Amino acid sequence: MITKEIILEALKNVYDPEIGIDIVNLGLIYDLSIDEKNNVKIKMTLTTPGCPLGATIEEAVKSVLYTIDEIGDVDVSIVWDPPWNPSMMSEEAKMILGIEE
Repeated sequence: MITKEIILEALKNVYDPEIGIDIVNLGLIYDLSIDEKNNVKIKMTLTTPGCPLGATIEEAVKSVLYTIDEIGDVDVSIVWDPPWNPSMMSEEAKMILGIEE
């Protein structure tokens, strides 16, 4: 059975190439859902609207998830609301980047 935890663990293998931290710990995943056919919908953002690697990251998300045998279709939506900011990062990511709150 596919769960959100399995999806999030897989997405920890997708890194923002400019920052070098995975998209889960960066706080870029806003929402994900799995339907009865194991189709996955992901709502995510990027660190900036002008991110030149947005399409690359989106394709990496799909590629990683399609390696999971039971996954059906993967739909990734890039959204800008709410705008991403560093407070959305995990404590681990903040520590790696030396950000203190």
